[in-house]
Amino acid sequence: MSEAARWYVIHTYSGYENKVAQTILKVVENRKLHDLIQEVRVPTEKAMEKNDKDVLREVERKVFPGYVLVKMILTDDSWYVVRNTRGVTGFVGPGSEPVPLTEKEVAALGVERGVKAAEADFKIGDRVQITAGPMEGFTGEVKDINTEDGTADVSVSMFGRETLATLEISQVKAADEY
Repeated sequence: MSEAARWYVIHTYSGYENKVAQTILKVVENRKLHDLIQEVRVPTEKAMEKNDKDVLREVERKVFPGYVLVKMILTDDSWYVVRNTRGVTGFVGPGSEPVPLTEKEVAALGVERGVKAAEADFKIGDRVQITAGPMEGFTGEVKDINTEDGTADVSVSMFGRETLATLEISQVKAADEY
């Protein structure tokens, strides 16, 4: 019986997300468990942030601090490896049974690349509105769409000058015509 791998969410100590992901990948490599645990991700997003000197810079921040996504086939072995990784507090789900993400949740989170690209309701040159992240509420013009990464480059007018921002396609929607 060949079961398909599903995405699960594991809860970690805050700040341990990358360490947990690396440790799981190392155990998978050492024990040759590639067929059971296929992917480990710490979802991040690029955002514009001001430092203490009011200088705007691009930073990468975790989308879900304290959580790591794992694509695996749930068996006693895979459950044991993940559950007993240092920094993991448990699987997300009721009781002791891990609950996989639904297809809809996977698509909404943009875990599987390519899903978002199909949902782009705009094209290069269109006016769009930014619906999430630090630039929420801004409007701009689409300069490029990268379907492989699920991102769009949007030119936004900030502080009297044009600024190019790379955003997840899910953070952008076609602007209503004025």
